Amino acid sequence: MKLFIGSLPYNITENELNDLFGQYGSVVSTNLVKDQFTGHSKGFAFVEMSNRSEGHKAMENLNGQEYKHRQLVCNESKPMKKKKFRRR
Repeated sequence: MKLFIGSLPYNITENELNDLFGQYGSVVSTNLVKDQFTGHSKGFAFVEMSNRSEGHKAMENLNGQEYKHRQLVCNESKPMKKKKFRRR
């Protein structure tokens, strides 16, 4: 199950994110979204848990919880919508 994590502290690392979510199950992957020019975190990430029950457990426990003075937002990730290319 893939989760969207918002309102992250800007100084968080992928290892910290992995440790935070690892408390609720097996983390398959973490993707901390960073600015392509500065390399600094944009304050959100995607975490993939090994199954839905672990993902739901992480969501229930972390959504709205304070972490490093920030209130986390944790939701199930929605698939990206395909952008339509318009010719001019």
